[in-house]
Amino acid sequence: MTTDWSSLLNTKRNVSVVSNFAQGNISGRQFYSKFANTENGGTARTLLREHGVTQARSLARKALSRRSLSNI
Repeated sequence: MTTDWSSLLNTKRNVSVVSNFAQGNISGRQFYSKFANTENGGTARTLLREHGVTQARSLARKALSRRSLSNI
């Protein structure tokens, strides 16, 4: 299953959360809790479960850089 980054990065708040996660400022648990009980909660949870925290961080950096949303 692929991660729907467009839904995870659809608001400034979400971009901020993903950016903080990608930079290592928040843990995987904190990352998921920011999306818990939202329409993107399943996407965040699946990302962590399928790839683990280390690879999820790498994928988040890649998604942000490809969308020119961060200077990571």
